[in-house]
Amino acid sequence: MARYTGPKTKIARRFGEPIFGADKILAKRNFPPGQHGNNKRRKTSEYGVMLAEKQKAKYTYGVLERQFRNLFDHAARKNGITGVILLQSLESRLDNVVYRLGIAPTRAAARQLVSHKHIVLNGKVVNIPSCAVKPGDVVGVREKSKSLEVIEAALAGFNHSKYPWIEWDESLKAGKFLHVPAREDIPENIKEQLIVELYSKN
Repeated sequence: MARYTGPKTKIARRFGEPIFGADKILAKRNFPPGQHGNNKRRKTSEYGVMLAEKQKAKYTYGVLERQFRNLFDHAARKNGITGVILLQSLESRLDNVVYRLGIAPTRAAARQLVSHKHIVLNGKVVNIPSCAVKPGDVVGVREKSKSLEVIEAALAGFNHSKYPWIEWDESLKAGKFLHVPAREDIPENIKEQLIVELYSKN
């Protein structure tokens, strides 16, 4: 499936946030890209603000439009606050859980580890990054992949306590997905209600 593979700093500068992780260039050039980027920003329409929020969420979690729409439709059919359920669904994707466990330094790297069969879900190799992880599931590193440099480097000094919905076992190189995270525990700066309002206009 196609993925955005262009310059990530350019996208991060568009939103003015390090949505792909720490970014040295963004820290120095925190204004939109392009020759007029450092000028005063033009006023964005209400629709433009809502669209930008959806785009930010898509880029943050590495999800394409059709996948994102399907997740939204699924969230809209469930009881509860649609925007919160949408974010919880994104957080429950296997690639995101691998990232939250500190097994990979970025979500893109986590997707690659899953696709290349380095990750196991409840003891079985799974290579579908979008696979939904459920409460009680255990996500870990495949035995023969535990010595991979990228995984060891990512886990070195990683603070697992900042994500209270997962429980890490260092000896097994695996983590248990305890429960779906509450909205206040999800650190992403996304205004999910704007996304709900955008889709309600379509």
